[in-house]
This record gives sequence, structure tokens and C-alpha cells, in this order.
Amino acid sequence: MSLQQDIIAALGVKPSIDPEQEIRRRVDFLKEYVVGAGASGLLIAISGGIDSAVAAGLCKRATDELTQEKGREYMTLGVFQPYGEQSDIAHSYEVAEAFELKHRVETNIAEAVDEIALEVEHALKSIGLSRHVNRGVKGNIKARTRMVTQYALAGELNLLVVGTDHASEAITGFYTKWGDGAVDITPLSTLNKHQVRQVAAALGVPQSVLDKAPTAGLWEGQTDEGELGIKYDDNSAYLEGREIPEAARELLEKQYLKTQHKRSPIPGI
Repeated sequence: MSLQQDIIAALGVKPSIDPEQEIRRRVDFLKEYVVGAGASGLLIAISGGIDSAVAAGLCKRATDELTQEKGREYMTLGVFQPYGEQSDIAHSYEVAEAFELKHRVETNIAEAVDEIALEVEHALKSIGLSRHVNRGVKGNIKARTRMVTQYALAGELNLLVVGTDHASEAITGFYTKWGDGAVDITPLSTLNKHQVRQVAAALGVPQSVLDKAPTAGLWEGQTDEGELGIKYDDNSAYLEGREIPEAARELLEKQYLKTQHKRSPIPGI
């Protein structure tokens, strides 16, 4: 097998999908896991992007069906987690409205993130390094602080934390280890970005969210494609087994091998 075939097999991506079938399969997956875990529902952080919007739609459908079938309420809690002022926070609320999420909270992470960054700067100064925490490190602090908050809420409410990672992120390792990659369940993991968009359209994700450039929201102006230097069209085509420009293929495969530690169990001896 070629490296491309190995990667596709490892990530479980199909060359094409039927969006409605995928919605049904993933809703059933969420329902079975909630019941098996004895949980009261699902928690999804809604960033305003397409991935979390799709996950929110799947979660809401799953908990609505469980509520009808089991005769008691199962909750989908939507969590909005801006860092200070978030320019596109309206998209998060638009997603919540589109899927009629009656349970929603906003937890601003700015104060907690800034305090952690300040403590790191104090620690650096104590070993002779007077500098601010760099942008990438602070971005990871944001992702991990968001997840700490999500798990605290989930623990209080007996909910499972739902992740939004998918195969187009997995192949590049484009997520924060122990941040947005630290979740209980990932209903999008075998979809590439193109397929996530297909499912989004079938679910009824708002057009404003469908049209926006993908971003992890780690700093102002950050976009996935700009940071990685790889177009999602090429990323998705590769995962569907198609030919893509040689430079893009080399970059994708290099990134996959470089980030293998993110997809592997913690090593030990």
C-alpha cells in the first residue's frame, strides 16, 4: 500500500458519502454512547465555525430523540467561549438558534488565559528569560482553558464533552493536544472537510457559517489554510484517494508523519 492508502485507512475516510445516511449513523452513535455512559446529555462548544455547528446539530438531534424515546429529558448544552471580544460570536448564537438549543451558556476565557500566561512569564523570568508568552503557546493555552471549563461544566451536569475534530484536521494534526483534541466522543472523525460541508448543508447549518473561512480562533486573523499552507480542497481530495498537486501531497504527508504523536497513545515503558 502507498502512504496515501495507509493514511486513508487509518483515518477511515470514504471516497464519497450520502449525507443523510451519515447523519443517521452519527446520531445513533451519539445516542448509544450517551445511554451506555449513563450520561444526561451532551456538551458542545460552539465556536461559530462549520465543524462545531455540524456537531451541535447532530447532538441536538440525538438528545431530542433520546428524550422522546426514554421519557425523560436529555440535554444538549451549547457553550460559547470567547476570549474577550469575539468578532464572530453572533455566528455561535445563530447556530444555537438554528438548532433550537434552549440550553446555552457563555464562558469568557480571557481572564483565566491571561493569568496563566502571566504565571508562565513569571516562571520564565525566574530562570533568566524576560519575555512574553509567544503567540502559538498562548493559542494553546486558550484551547486548553476552554476544555478545562467544558469538563467542569460537564462534570456538574453529567454530560459528555463532544469534539469537532475530523479527518482533515487529523491528517495535519491541526488541533491542540489536550485542548480541543481532549474530548469524550468525536462524531465527525471519519469525515473530511468537504464531507463535513455536505453534512452541514443537509443539517441546515446557517449559510453565514457555511460561507466563512475555517479558523481555530487562536488569534485575530488566523485561518486554517493560511497557517498550514494547504487548501482544504486538496486535503479532502487526498483523503478521498484522488490525485492532488505534488507539492500539496508532500506537505500533507510530511505534516501527517510529523504529528503522529498527537494521534498515538501516550508512550510508556
